[in-house]
Amino acid sequence: MSQEIGQSEESERTTAPIENGFPIRQLNDIAEKEGYGGARQWYRPIYTMHKWWARRLGSTFRAVSLYSLLDDPDSIDVYEPGADQQLSSFEGGRNDLERLISSVSIEKPDALWELYPKDVRISDKKILDPFMGGGTSLVEASRFGAECHGRDLNPVAWFVTKKEIDAGSTDPEKLEAAYDKIEASVADELKQYYKTPCPNHPEEHDADVMNSFWVKQLGCVSCGETVSLFGDYRVGKGRYENDDKYSVFCPSCESVVYADDWQSDTTCSECGHEWVPQEGTVSGSSYTCHKCGQKYGITDAIQEQGGYDLKYFAIEYHCPICDDRRDYDKSDTKGYRGVREEDIKLYEKAESRWENSPDLHDYVPDEPIPEGHMTSDRNPLFDHGYEHWEDMFSDRQLLCFGLFLKEVEEITDKNIREFLLLTFTDSLCRNSMMCAYSETANQINHLFKTNAFDPPTQPTESNFWGADYGTGTFQSTWDKTIRGVKWANAPTDRYIEYPQRDGFPDIPVNRDLDEPDTVETSPFAQPIGQNTTVEQGDVRGIGVENEYDAVITDPPYYDNILYSEISDFFYVWQKVLLEEEYECFEGERTPHEDSIVANPFLEKGEEEFEQELGEAFSSIQQALKQDGLLAFTYHHSDSESWGELLQSLCEAEFEVTATYPITADVSKFIEGEAVEFDIVIIARPATERKPISWNSLRRNIYRTAQKTRQRLEENRDLSRGDVGVVEMGRCFHEYSKHHGKVERAGETMTAKEVVDEIYGVIQHGSDIGEIDVFLDLLETPSASYDDLNKLCRGTNATPERIEDMRLYRMDDGFKLGTWDDEKRIVYIQSRVDSDEELTDLDKAQFLRYRWEHGKSVSEYLGKWEITDDLRELCEGLADATGDDTYRNILESRLSDF
Repeated sequence: MSQEIGQSEESERTTAPIENGFPIRQLNDIAEKEGYGGARQWYRPIYTMHKWWARRLGSTFRAVSLYSLLDDPDSIDVYEPGADQQLSSFEGGRNDLERLISSVSIEKPDALWELYPKDVRISDKKILDPFMGGGTSLVEASRFGAECHGRDLNPVAWFVTKKEIDAGSTDPEKLEAAYDKIEASVADELKQYYKTPCPNHPEEHDADVMNSFWVKQLGCVSCGETVSLFGDYRVGKGRYENDDKYSVFCPSCESVVYADDWQSDTTCSECGHEWVPQEGTVSGSSYTCHKCGQKYGITDAIQEQGGYDLKYFAIEYHCPICDDRRDYDKSDTKGYRGVREEDIKLYEKAESRWENSPDLHDYVPDEPIPEGHMTSDRNPLFDHGYEHWEDMFSDRQLLCFGLFLKEVEEITDKNIREFLLLTFTDSLCRNSMMCAYSETANQINHLFKTNAFDPPTQPTESNFWGADYGTGTFQSTWDKTIRGVKWANAPTDRYIEYPQRDGFPDIPVNRDLDEPDTVETSPFAQPIGQNTTVEQGDVRGIGVENEYDAVITDPPYYDNILYSEISDFFYVWQKVLLEEEYECFEGERTPHEDSIVANPFLEKGEEEFEQELGEAFSSIQQALKQDGLLAFTYHHSDSESWGELLQSLCEAEFEVTATYPITADVSKFIEGEAVEFDIVIIARPATERKPISWNSLRRNIYRTAQKTRQRLEENRDLSRGDVGVVEMGRCFHEYSKHHGKVERAGETMTAKEVVDEIYGVIQHGSDIGEIDVFLDLLETPSASYDDLNKLCRGTNATPERIEDMRLYRMDDGFKLGTWDDEKRIVYIQSRVDSDEELTDLDKAQFLRYRWEHGKSVSEYLGKWEITDDLRELCEGLADATGDDTYRNILESRLSDF
């Protein structure tokens, strides 16, 4: 029989609130706002200090931590955020906290949500995140005052998270003083290389170059003409009074002019040339000669011609002097224009200085780009002419980086030096010749926009230090760092208040509202990272036992982004200043081989991933206390993914106790299509697993899914997709109590096979009928009429119908209608004689009776259809009663027939 989580008579383990319910509606509402556009840098700016991939939202892990860690009111203190922080009203009695904790259920998951915006402290928990990645789960857990340990194999992830943890104990004023010192010593020197004569007063002063536009050039393999590899001739969208136009590059006179419609015939206002700016020379992976029409592959030509040339063709400028004077239109002080001789000479000056400054080359990585899936297979960098990491940058960029890092190295405060380095490597995301420009957004693209290396044919070189305007410059990236550190010192949170009316959650309510409103708390007194440590290392090398109360993490999934390969881009630059400080930065690259992810280049596929993930879960299980809790987020797309995960967890001796959706595509889930989920999974170290037949487990799963769905649909306003994910978790719990001991037709079922069945139950539903209840009664010791009533609740079966089928009688106490019950057999015989429709149970019991009395069954086997349902029922009867004759009938006579 299925039982509610935490109600097993065999276990005294206290359940955490997250095993009983989770505030899906409130969390998804605030998460939607936090994850929208650039909102993260304002909601939780600490997570925008440096790029890391597939970061979960801070609100998600705060909610997971809140519902996972609060189980003992005596170890919890709740404070009101604010400068004059005081214990909240919950201090008035631990009974209030106990009430909130114990009230969490499927029907009322938000009972604990009123603590979400409070400064909650927990005194007796030790937490581990062995896949800390960008550090979100670790940072959020540290806000509760628990002792937190983080670990990650990737040195870049370790360094990024280390600085997030350090941020809470770092004085922002000291950082700003160090920035001022660096700015005074090197900023003007760097900015001098990004100047251009002012378009309005070229003899009087210079304007700032925000971005420099380059285009790759190859020779035509047919006529030898030099071909500039333009996808189209747009430079950027017009601004201000010209926002209905595009700035386009004229291939004839090389001016930048306005086009009313860049997709149709355009006449250059400078030279009269007519062309269609939409029609460039590049289409897909090929280029076409504008002179003879020859089409050829770009990478083929690069290989054959020994590389490519670069042409400096345009700039984006801003003149702060003219802007301040306000005697020009905005479009005359900020815009695009073609490159002039002065611009080329300034670049050549920087190029020459770089070539003649060997001391600065020590601050630039000389490592070769390692071969791998992301560099050799997906979009082969080597075919595009890149061999070393420094090939991704212009000489002017390398000069500026060298000058900058040389100054940073002189900073004596190690912590401040590392924050400057952290900001520098994050700024590289928009400061390399691997970045293209977004003509529609008027800004340089992020290097990892597609989570891969995509060499552009039109690279854009940003102003490294930065001007008054510009995206991803060092100074704008530093602003993000300062915001992150300030937030870490005094973090705030945001939550949503709801109006008091139907269709909205009951917690928290503001009667003055007509629509939901986002509220920011006052600063918390508890800074980030207190009592928290991080280390670089493999999860499989944790090497402790029975140590942690909870593991809260975000493990890799099968088709994960290959962080290890693309993070090498950051690694080689961080190594410049860290290799003598930390052992993990001594190598040429991050550890690829030991990363737990499918990697075709290393011939690591599904089987290897499952094995390695299983090893990781085993290490985690060993590190957890026996009553410890594992809570993690995961990304799924289909039943096979669920099966792989469940198999790995169960093999590592875990029991799944709950699952909850973060996002779900409802329509696809209901219709049985492939659907991607972000989910929260809760598991515990497994208790003793007991054997069970598939038939018995199947009925438990049906009941569990049905009961869960009814409770959710009656009490909560959730989508069908969200309900399905919660159902899935409850069904997983039923299975994981018996993993490795579920028998069907004499064979042990795998987790994947069970998941397929569970998927079908949730997507299509399944009715519990009279025969299912009868089988449950057969498995119930000393079954009674009360048991019958309980088993019929929430099903399509009724005691009256079961009695009509002669499956029980009460003339001499409660007696089941088994094959050897005289009245049951008389009932079946009468239906056989009158050719009435028989149930599969009628047939199975009738055959069993005739077998026992040595009577022939051939006549009945000849006219009855032998269905899979009949076969399965015979198996179920054998399992439920221990009477293998049912199985013998099935195997010896039915199958032979």
